Amino acid sequence: MAERRSVAADVVGSNPTSRPNPSSSAPQPQSIRTRSISPLHRETTLPRSPKAIAVTTTSLAPSHSNLFVGTSGWAYPTWKPGFYPKEVPSRAFLHFYAAHLTSVEVNYTFRTLPTATQLQGWLDATPPGFRFSFKAPQRITHFQRLRECHTTITEFLAAITPARTAGKLGPLFFQLPPNFPADNARLNTFLEDPAFAEQPSLQLAFEFRHPSWFSDAAYAILRRHNTALCIAEGDDLVTPDVATADFRCYRLRRSGRYSPAEIEAFAQRFTKSAVTADLYAYFMHEDEPTGALNATALLSAAVESTATESKAGAHK
Repeated sequence: MAERRSVAADVVGSNPTSRPNPSSSAPQPQSIRTRSISPLHRETTLPRSPKAIAVTTTSLAPSHSNLFVGTSGWAYPTWKPGFYPKEVPSRAFLHFYAAHLTSVEVNYTFRTLPTATQLQGWLDATPPGFRFSFKAPQRITHFQRLRECHTTITEFLAAITPARTAGKLGPLFFQLPPNFPADNARLNTFLEDPAFAEQPSLQLAFEFRHPSWFSDAAYAILRRHNTALCIAEGDDLVTPDVATADFRCYRLRRSGRYSPAEIEAFAQRFTKSAVTADLYAYFMHEDEPTGALNATALLSAAVESTATESKAGAHK
């Protein structure tokens, strides 16, 4: 099946998931201009810098404490006027996004590491408490396939250090390809890398797309390293809802709009979990602003659920 790409593909915050050809052992990314020897550093067309626009909000969007909700990327012109007002320029998309949602999953890092200037622009465009989750480079997950990754991991962590220093770093997502079956020894060796040990507060999450990973043995390795099993709900595969870390991650990737009843059910579940731990939930990006509208609806439902519970507790 041909890969679906939005019209904003290959710009900051909106790079789609790559699905490599299973018949090739080491596919190389196409149509990307390389500006350094390292495969981690790629140059693509970037949107205008958000630093040219004043931050429009200084506080996080209303939300339940520890609940971080957003979408996979923000730089989608086709979200006008359903999510972004038509008068908002593309360079101000992140400002507007961060006034209404509390986190974003950056898929851009799957192919390209941001420069310090780019990342600082993102940080400056968002209020305190906002969280950026970064997708691990394809070199780690798809080319090296978790083998001998110390240098690549080190480069990745160095590139996103400003987000950690600013207190805006969410989980790092390692999405394995569908043709990568379970290899528990390799997973354990990867998680024992010294680069992770040097930063024990990092929140790591794995999304497995081959069903052989869904086993007690794999879950035990994740728990040993306080690494979350990313609960991914898609059209073809649904991850078991198993807790393996002191935080939770959900990628809600089903096509189309979730119903109000489904959004309400998510709000009830997520607010309960967020009482004791950080919980991250990201809806899929599409050409239509469906994911962003799902995310804002979930945040609103979570706030209402929290308010209802508080009132009920006050009357006891």
